[in-house]
Amino acid sequence: MKKILKLSLIAIAVIGMNVNAGTFEKVKKEGVLHCGMSTGFAGFAEMGDDKVWKGFDIDMCRAVAAAVLGDANKLNNHSLTSKERFIALQTGEIDMLARSTTWTYSRDTSLGLNFAGVNYYDGQGFLVAKSLGVKDARELDGATFCLQTGNTTELNLADYFLQHNMEYKSVSYDTDAQVIAGFKAGRCDAITTDQSGLYSKLTVLDKSKYIVLPNIISKEPLGPVVRQGDDRWFNIVKWSLNAMITAEELGITSKNAADLAKNSNNPEIQRLLGVNGNLGEMLGLDAKWAYNIITQVGNYSESFEKHLGVNTPLDIKRGINALWTNGGILYSPPFR
Repeated sequence: MKKILKLSLIAIAVIGMNVNAGTFEKVKKEGVLHCGMSTGFAGFAEMGDDKVWKGFDIDMCRAVAAAVLGDANKLNNHSLTSKERFIALQTGEIDMLARSTTWTYSRDTSLGLNFAGVNYYDGQGFLVAKSLGVKDARELDGATFCLQTGNTTELNLADYFLQHNMEYKSVSYDTDAQVIAGFKAGRCDAITTDQSGLYSKLTVLDKSKYIVLPNIISKEPLGPVVRQGDDRWFNIVKWSLNAMITAEELGITSKNAADLAKNSNNPEIQRLLGVNGNLGEMLGLDAKWAYNIITQVGNYSESFEKHLGVNTPLDIKRGINALWTNGGILYSPPFR
C-alpha cells in the first residue's frame, strides 16, 4: 500500500512539472479559465435561477478571467469536493482554486501549491438546534458532529476537545448538502465548520430553530490557490484580488470606474485604472486589466455585499473583513 501511495505521489509530481509553467499562455490560448469551486455553498458558489454559477468565490475567478481575457464570464466552473480540489489543481484539471480553502502551513509547504492571498478571514464554529439548550461549545461534551471530510475541520475539532478534556463523535460526509441532510435527519447534535459555512447552511434551515454559537475555535484564512512554479500566474491571481481590495479603499466601483478613468486626478486611481503608468505591462496584461475587473465584477465591497452581506440571506457583517481603514484587517500592498 505504501509503495502504491509513493508511486501515486510521484505521478502527481511528474504531471505537476508539466502543468506548472505557462498557465497564463494556456488560458489565453484556450480563451477560458478553468475555475475550481465547491459543489454548492450558498453565498460562495451556487447555481442561480438562470443556471449560471454565482457567489463570492466565483467572483474571484471572474476577476482573474476579466484581467486575463477581458471577459469575466469566460469561465469553465468545476465542482469539486474537499478531497478532490487539490488533486484537480496539482494535475492541471483547473487553473486556479477558489473554494473557501484555508491557508495552512502544511498545504503551503507540501502540496506544491501557493495561496495567492486571503479574500475572507474566517474561523471554525458550531451550529446547533435551539432545543438542545446549549449556549457555549464547552457544553457539547459527548456530542456527535456532522462535518465535511477532507478539510481542516476535524483536526480543529480534535484539538479543541482535547484541550478542554471533552469527548466527541463525528459523522463525515463528502458534500455540504450531505452534511445538512445528516444533521436534519438527526444523525448528529451539531454541525461544525467555518462560521461562513454555518451561516450558509442557515439559509436552507429554519432560522427560528437553530443558532450559531459564539465560540470560534480556529483561524481560517480563506483564499485563492494556484500551483507553485508559475510565478507569473501566481502574481496575476494575487494582484487581481488586491485590485478589488484597493478599488474599495479608493472608492472605485463598477458604476463610477469609467467616469473616474476620465476625470480623476488621483495618481493611485489613474495607475490602477490604467490611465497612467505600466501596472498592466508588469504582469504582461492589458493596461485596463484592473479596470475590467472593477467594471465587470466590482470592488471587494460590492462582491461581499452582493453575495454575503447584511442584505442577503446569509446576513454576514463585514467584521474583521472590513478594510483596515474601517476597523478590519483587510489590507492590500500598495500599487506602485
